[in-house]
Amino acid sequence: MADQIVRVLAKDAPVKASAISARALVERARQIHKTLPVATAALGRALMGCSMMGNQLKEQNGTVTLQIKGGGPLGSITVTSDSAGNVRGYVQNGAVELMEKAPGKLDVGRAVGTDGTLTVIRDIGLKEPYVGRVGLLSGEIADDLTAYFAESEQIPSACALGVLVDTDQSVRCAGGYLIQLLPGADDGVITKVEQGVARVGAVTAALKEGISALELVRR
Repeated sequence: MADQIVRVLAKDAPVKASAISARALVERARQIHKTLPVATAALGRALMGCSMMGNQLKEQNGTVTLQIKGGGPLGSITVTSDSAGNVRGYVQNGAVELMEKAPGKLDVGRAVGTDGTLTVIRDIGLKEPYVGRVGLLSGEIADDLTAYFAESEQIPSACALGVLVDTDQSVRCAGGYLIQLLPGADDGVITKVEQGVARVGAVTAALKEGISALELVRR
């Protein structure tokens, strides 16, 4: 299945969502940077999160940059996306050996670290770019983006990002979603979003079923 990024606006609730499936993107990044599995997963998550954020920009020439510095063995991760979701980036130390928190589950949080910050730079052509910074919550990247939106932009959000690395170190699947509440969202809307997130479950498990990015947010 080809890579895909979509944006949707709920018809009956003040909610917007983006979703991405990006196996080819993350696999290409792995090949370029020769990353080992935990670095592939961390860089892939950052690339996909940044791509969805960039794709939300209204300014055609705008860019979004994420800088993740957690003090972990991976070092820093920097990624930049344009308004079409085209994204590039790198991880400082892509040769970190396999780190697992359970059999078959990469410990991205420990590899990234939590002794540091997530910095978001939005350049929309003004004299100075907007810069927001939050302390890293878990180093898992999706959690940290959720915290960033809540703290820096006051937007309640749910973000999930996943990269499944195969036994030969290639990327089997990769994707994620970003759901955000708009002004006027009440407790009923929040409950529906929480139920939808529960239905989707783990992103990589859903993508292994072969569903598209659009189907991911429709769930």
